[in-house]
Amino acid sequence: MTLNELIIYLDAHAGFDLLDGMPEDTLERARRGAHRHAIAGEIIAALGTLDAAGTGQGEVERSAAVKALSPLRLKYMADDAPVEGFRMVEKIITTIDEGFNEEALGKRG
Repeated sequence: MTLNELIIYLDAHAGFDLLDGMPEDTLERARRGAHRHAIAGEIIAALGTLDAAGTGQGEVERSAAVKALSPLRLKYMADDAPVEGFRMVEKIITTIDEGFNEEALGKRG
């Protein structure tokens, strides 16, 4: 799955509005800190580190995607962090697993 495909999947299935325009625009806004939703922007920017070219066309693996979100998960586990951030990161991680499971089952036929 490419990073753009993952972002589109997460937007459609996680229950959050992650897209801020097209996937490429969303990545660019998130990297600049200009995403319309700050926490979503942090999540997208963290996932964006997986695509060295910055186009969103690079292939992403499940474990790398989850690992990229680990620092955010720890950040939002802090006592003074907004609960919304923790819930959002946790839901995104669960939805990443679902997306890769669907992809694997689809390849099996």
